[in-house]
Formats: sequence, structure tokens, C-alpha cells
Amino acid sequence: MKAGAPRAQTSPLDSVNTIIEGLAKAGYIASRRIATALYMAAHLEKPILVEGTAGVGKTELAIASAALLELPLIRLQCYEGLDESKALYEWKYGKQLLYTQILKDHMGPTLAGAPDLESAMERLHGVGDLFFSETFLEARPLLTALRQEGGAVLLIDEIDKSDEAFEAFLLEALSAYQVSIPEIGVIKAKTPPIVFLTSNNVRDLGDALKRRCLHLHIPLPDQRLEERIVAARVPGIEDRLRRSLVAFVQAVRTMDLRKLPSISETVDWARVLVLLNVESLDADLVRETLNVLLKFEQDVTAVEARIPEMLSRQAQA
Repeated sequence: MKAGAPRAQTSPLDSVNTIIEGLAKAGYIASRRIATALYMAAHLEKPILVEGTAGVGKTELAIASAALLELPLIRLQCYEGLDESKALYEWKYGKQLLYTQILKDHMGPTLAGAPDLESAMERLHGVGDLFFSETFLEARPLLTALRQEGGAVLLIDEIDKSDEAFEAFLLEALSAYQVSIPEIGVIKAKTPPIVFLTSNNVRDLGDALKRRCLHLHIPLPDQRLEERIVAARVPGIEDRLRRSLVAFVQAVRTMDLRKLPSISETVDWARVLVLLNVESLDADLVRETLNVLLKFEQDVTAVEARIPEMLSRQAQA
């Protein structure tokens, strides 16, 4: 390279390893599979459909990606009955009504001299179009993401809670990164957003939606990965306690429970133990804080009966 020549700018998405390192700095410990999916999504300009049980880090992946890329995070929370007006756009009806009242006083000169009703309607036609222009358009998350000049991270959270009709509505936006507004026309993204769709598998998603997305399943982590996640999310925790509590959680997941603890519960439990200045696990402490780890009383009862046995196995190991 010649002296004074500009250096090539590096991107956080240059390689899978760069993504792993960048997400770690943003507080997200990503497996190679997760980083590879993000690398492909960015370079192929395809959305990622992220599936897995609640609490494994699907939403956090989108948040960390936005931090990594220094892009705005735009979130669309899905629910039953979600429609185009809440996801894409709606008209500012209050503003339209206000302008209508103001313009009433000016209609006389505009219509003066019109020979008949048809001519008057023709003069009013241009005025009517003004009420359905950009001035009166209220952008919702989907349209906001498409109109970001420098790109954005769009999180369509819990897509499985929406209706099949909303799935069909998303197809144009996810395949061509554009939407159609009848009164204005087609709006296409100058810089396609990086799109994450998350699903807890409440219902099966349609084939048309899945074809447009890369698929990523995030499983519950093994002990080594979970220890790294806890260390990143709870930096003040002692190594011995971190290993002990993660081993206990891993043992709990082998049981037949209504809801197995996920990563988010492990992190919450670690934060509670640090808050209580705990140095090691004992049976009484685990019983007192088990409600942080488990969400159903029947699960708490089942685990309580095996606490001494589980802690004893840990001590022997």
C-alpha cells in the first residue's frame, strides 16, 4: 500500500468471526450458527426467521445486532388482530379534519365561476388529493424501517401470534423490501433493513413466509456456552458460583417439567444471587430463590424434592 493511501474500511459483517466478536462486545454470546445466519442474511438481503422456546435470546439477538451495526432498532410487536394500519401506515385523521375546517372559508373563491356541479368537482379534485399525501401519512414500524436512509434493524417479534392474513400481507415487504400504498404508490427501501422475525411456535407459519426467510433455531445452551452467557450478562458473579448455578440449571432441564428454565431465567437467578451476596449454593438458599428460576408451582414442588440430591451430585463432581 502506498504511503498516504486510504485504508479499506472494515465492516462488522466482514466475516463470521467478526460478527461473533462484535456481538460479544454488545453483550450477546453467539454460537457460530447464529453468527453465520446473520452473515448470510446481511449479504443475501434475506430476513431471518428465529425460532426457539421463550427466553433463549431471540429478541436479544436483534437488539445486539442493532448495537453492533449502529443502526436504529425498529420493533413491531405482533398480536392477534394486528393489521396493516398498525404495522404499515394510517392517515392522520385528526390533522385532515383540522385542515378541512380551515379550508372551508377558502372554498368560495375556489368554486366561484364554476358553471355546473361537474366543473366544481373537478376543481375540488386536486384539493382532495392533498389530504392523502405524505403530509398526512402516519408511518408505522414497517414503513418507518423501509424509509430509513442508512438502513435499520427491523424486529417483527412473535410473528406466530399474528393472523395468517397478516402473514400474507408481509410477503411483499419481505421479498422485495417494498410496500404498496394505494393513494401514493409503491415505496421501496433505498437500503434494505436487516429483518428478524421471532417465533415461539405458538402456531405453524405458512410455507410462503418461510420460503422468504433464512431459518435459525436457537436451542437451550450447553453448560459451557451458558456459563459464558452468564459471565457476559452478570459480570460481577464469582467463577465458582457461576459454574455451580449453571450446573444446577442444566440438571433441572433434565426433569419433566411444565416449563424448563431458559437462558433468561438463568441470568435472572444469577443476578438475584449476586444481589444477595451469595458465595455458594445450599439447599435453603435454592428453595428461597427457586421461584426466580421456575414459573409454575408444580415445577417448584417437583424440583424442591430433589434439591439435596442435585447439590450432592454437584459436590461429588
